[in-house]
Amino acid sequence: MTKVFLAGGFGKMGQAIQKQIAQTEDLELVGILAPHPKPADVPVFEGLDLIDVRADVWVDVTTPDTVYDNAEYALNADMDVVIGTSGLTETQTDALKHLAQSKKRHVLVVPNFSISAVLMMHFAGQAAKYMPDAEILEIHHQDKLDAPSGTARATAKKIAAGRREDPRLVGIGQPARGEGIDDVQVHAMRLPGYLAHEEVIFGATGESLHISQDSISRESFMAGVVLAIKHVDEVADLAVGLDAIMDL
Repeated sequence: MTKVFLAGGFGKMGQAIQKQIAQTEDLELVGILAPHPKPADVPVFEGLDLIDVRADVWVDVTTPDTVYDNAEYALNADMDVVIGTSGLTETQTDALKHLAQSKKRHVLVVPNFSISAVLMMHFAGQAAKYMPDAEILEIHHQDKLDAPSGTARATAKKIAAGRREDPRLVGIGQPARGEGIDDVQVHAMRLPGYLAHEEVIFGATGESLHISQDSISRESFMAGVVLAIKHVDEVADLAVGLDAIMDL
């Protein structure tokens, strides 16, 4: 039985994870971290200094402002960490990697728990070998705090890593051209009626390729959450992306 501690347990994603853990036979939720506690079947803690339970895996779906401190706490408490929160800086990610090494623990940072989103990123990296010119359009619900999304940033890095030729960049620096991430233009939209949509558009002489993915409900993330919890200990120290534990 794998014991799980959930940080951010009462947000929409956190509530979905609570339900999924309850339905998964070999997972047990032992505690929740939440600044505004609600009734639950397990202990709920308002701050890190109040936590008095231990778990095998810490799952974090909080905010960019708190995720680093939470992960640092979990590693120092000898827990493996699954991070589903966007917003970690490269400096913070490097610091967590070194801490995981020193503690002999494992950290998996997951920009998107959706299996179809992981496949989309993988396919985009493969396409970039032959079509280096690409742009990303991502649309999320209006309450999403970060823009571009962690998924869009991860996709841009996959494209950059897959390229064998330099892209033909046009209009870089113009405000309407979006944010440039590793020479990939990323356009972020926030609209009601959406949960998560991403489209990668490749262009070449006389042809184009569109790869798109939609998450219609948060249930689409749950298979990835379970996969991450069960296999985070396969990561050497810190890895980014659910594909680190998938056979792609």
